[in-house]
Formats: sequence, C-alpha cells, structure tokens
Amino acid sequence: MMLRKLRVVMVRPGRDQLSGLVEVDETCVGGENPGKPGRGAEGKVIVAGAVDIRGKAANRIHLQVIPNVTGAALLGFIQNSIAPGSVILTELGYSRVTEVGYKHTVLAEPPHMHRVFGNLKTWLIGTHHGVSPQHLQAYLNEYTFRFNRRGTPMAVFQTVLGLVKGRLGPTYEGIHGVKKGRKEWIHPTNLIMS
Repeated sequence: MMLRKLRVVMVRPGRDQLSGLVEVDETCVGGENPGKPGRGAEGKVIVAGAVDIRGKAANRIHLQVIPNVTGAALLGFIQNSIAPGSVILTELGYSRVTEVGYKHTVLAEPPHMHRVFGNLKTWLIGTHHGVSPQHLQAYLNEYTFRFNRRGTPMAVFQTVLGLVKGRLGPTYEGIHGVKKGRKEWIHPTNLIMS
C-alpha cells in the first residue's frame, strides 16, 4: 500500500514538457488474449509514450494510459506532454500534429520509443509479473520517474520526499473499490484524458 501511494506522487502536476526532437508512439500493454492482434486486441491497455532526444540518446520520457488511439486522444497526450514548436518524430498516422503547432517527421520506426516500451514491458513482467489496468498508470509513473533520474540515482530519495510533501494519496478503500456506493479511485494522470 505504501508503494502504491508513493507511485501516485512520482509525477508532479504541471511537470515540464518535453521539447526539441521528440519521438512519439503508442503500444498495447497486457497479457495475451485471443482475438485481433495489435491496436484492436481486447483486454489490453493502450499506453502513449514520448521521449525527447539529446544528441543520439534518449533524455526524458512521458508515459500515459490513453482510452483509445483516436486522433483526439493522441493529440491530447502530445499537447499535455510536448512543448509547442517541437519536432515530433513518429510512424505514419500522426499528420494532425502540424495543425496544433508542431513540426512533424515520419520515421520507419522510432527506435528510442521502441526501446523504452520494450524495457517497460520487460520490467512489468519480470519485476511485477503483470499489472492490472486499474493500477497501470501508477506503475508507468514509477517507470518514468526512475528513467528520468537514471543519471542521478542519489537524488531519487530526496526527490520522492519532496513530491510527497503536501500531497494526499489514495486510500485502500478507494484503490480497491471496497466501500459500496463509492466511486473507484482514479489516478490523477488518467483524469487528463477522460
């Protein structure tokens, strides 16, 4: 429960947007289910991701659960995560980003974003042996927090303490929907896309 509460605060509201060259892509997270593969796979959760590039290396990432892969959901994620005027590097299908103030370049595949998603999925299965859709955003926050601070591991503990100060986390009842008649707790980052 304590880890769950800490994961909630690992992404501060109003965090800095990514800028410059930014790769954007989406992936499906979840166990193998019968039916249509890829974006239409039933029971899987769609995660949008962005990574800004400095030189030839990935710098910082943003990850968020999105409800679907419509243009509106993807543009909402991009506008929340990336500063206007940035150059968005994507596969095909993101042509509307130029309408909202971004430059756009099509890649055969965004290599940094694919590496981030591959490592994320390995971490979720290898460390946590899977995560329920209800709690996935909190785990994405932890992964983002760790990734963005991988160069300064000694500052991580202090940063978490600073983020925890003055913020309320969810209750057990709220997370697990134990009390009847109460709405299930929704992760604050998920509220952006609802």
